[in-house]
Amino acid sequence: MKCEIVAIGSEMLTPFRQDTNSLFLTEKLNEIGVTVAFKSIVGDRRKDLVSAIRTALGRTDIVILMGGLGPTEDDLTREATAEALGVPMRREAPLVAALHARAATWRIPMPENNLKQADVIEGATVLPNANGSAPGQWLDVTFEGFRKLVMLVPGPPSECKPLFETECLPRLRDVVPPRFIAKRTLKAAMIPESQCDKLLAPIYTPYTDVETTILAHNGDIQLSLLCAKRDMETAEQRVEELATKMEEALDDWLYSTEGESLEQIVLYYLGLRQATLATAESCTGGLVAQRITAIPGSSRSFLGGVVVYSNELKTAFAGVAAELIEQHGAVSEEVASALASGIRQRTGATIGLGVTGIAGPGGGTEAKPVGLVYIAVSDAQRTDVLERTFRGPRQRVREWTAQQALDLVRRKLM
Repeated sequence: MKCEIVAIGSEMLTPFRQDTNSLFLTEKLNEIGVTVAFKSIVGDRRKDLVSAIRTALGRTDIVILMGGLGPTEDDLTREATAEALGVPMRREAPLVAALHARAATWRIPMPENNLKQADVIEGATVLPNANGSAPGQWLDVTFEGFRKLVMLVPGPPSECKPLFETECLPRLRDVVPPRFIAKRTLKAAMIPESQCDKLLAPIYTPYTDVETTILAHNGDIQLSLLCAKRDMETAEQRVEELATKMEEALDDWLYSTEGESLEQIVLYYLGLRQATLATAESCTGGLVAQRITAIPGSSRSFLGGVVVYSNELKTAFAGVAAELIEQHGAVSEEVASALASGIRQRTGATIGLGVTGIAGPGGGTEAKPVGLVYIAVSDAQRTDVLERTFRGPRQRVREWTAQQALDLVRRKLM
């Protein structure tokens, strides 16, 4: 069965608020074999709400409406749902009494507009809200000749999540046909998205029963495989078969088959080799070290790092000769190599990482443009240096550089 989640509230159409409930709902729905086909955000305008609800009813089996159940004039989810379905509402006396009792516990008179929270759509089952004043509603209706399940749940996460889990999920399990969803997430580093798809499309397109999506972000490719079947064994078999073929095609671009982050994999390899890492970063400003130390237990393999923005600190902390910087410039292959080998020797680490570059927006020249970076990885045998030029604003250059740096360490350890 397919589902649409509709987040309601004009505040979520601004830069200041975002829908996070739908991620939780999607996870819970997938667990019972329901696929989320659409997610919508609609403002607090009744005409728009009615249109969105009718659209959702026309294209999915299950519609979940989040938010707009409060007492204010712009809380219109109940009214819009009733209009979309062409049914009346009724005001339930027990809910009115509960609202009065709630207000009494706060020792305040209940505002008249609160009474709209006692309005129930004809045919709906009231879903108790243990964490707020607005109850949810469950409808099992026929729309244009087809059975539809409609849920109205409150918007605040502290109310939405427990109400959905305790009231909606058990009802869904009773009516949704048994279906199981198998998932797998593969991750690859520093392969262009277009190249990745060109490589993998001939492999995954024949698997029409496995939904394959590719998400690219700052040098990281995430491949999500999802298959729904009547039994978990069949679903997992199809996902495993496709994943194996994709893993072989990606070869050493692939770094994770279970959704781990690149820094987790780097730490895994360091632990496996009983090796340690130290970093000397310039243009990334400690971003590599930040990503590594965000992982619990990283201190077993990561000795530490320095941010060496000035030339003086490159010399003082990583032992880079001032003459070398004067001769080749701070952004150069030679300085990156000296940073990596210097920090390794200073700390006694197995591997040293050095990063230098021009993150921008200023500081570039024709010979050394903004986005030019040098990344070096050093061990006791050799030092490897990679030159790259990353386009875009300052933060993008820094994030791509950190990703490339972590991937170089990974490859050094493979």
